[in-house]
Amino acid sequence: MMRRSLPIGALLLALFTFAAPAGAATQDAAAFISTLGNQAIQVLGPGVPHAQRVARFRQLFHEDFDVPGIGRFVLGRYWRLATPQEQQDFLKLFQEYIVQAYSVRLGEYGGQPFRVTGSRPREDEVVVTSEIIRQNGSRVEIDWYLVDQGARYRISDVYVGGVSMKVTQRDEFASIIQRNGGRIEPLLAQLRQKVTEVQ
Repeated sequence: MMRRSLPIGALLLALFTFAAPAGAATQDAAAFISTLGNQAIQVLGPGVPHAQRVARFRQLFHEDFDVPGIGRFVLGRYWRLATPQEQQDFLKLFQEYIVQAYSVRLGEYGGQPFRVTGSRPREDEVVVTSEIIRQNGSRVEIDWYLVDQGARYRISDVYVGGVSMKVTQRDEFASIIQRNGGRIEPLLAQLRQKVTEVQ
């Protein structure tokens, strides 16, 4: 069975809050995240219906994340071994799995302080650092990795407490594929099951 790792659950508040404007400079990306992040945290309060939260997260993940790039990274060397149909199926299932499996965890962060702490260029990306201050006073540090795809920024990865979303998910999926003789279909079957369970 697939485990739902805690670092990914924690980072999805960050994932939920981001969308970037076209051609934004490093400091503009930071300002945008600061504004939208604080607005989104209020939307995540306990009064927001679950279906509305899921719908909003699905929209943001589809529009604001580099889903093909993340998907290829997550499958790693198995992406090249997958058939075109398996690749297509995986990207659709992966997106829905992330949306459904973790959107239920977003509510616990509603109303808690969020702030951007800095930004820096990194090769062909912009990294925006931020934090969430929990009710118990602890801080969740979040690093956003953004790629400029010409018309707009898209999120390529998010680190929470130094843990990468992409690397964590890649390790989990690779373990499933390896246990099944290097075949992709058993992973797809588990993703289909997970998606169905929460519908």
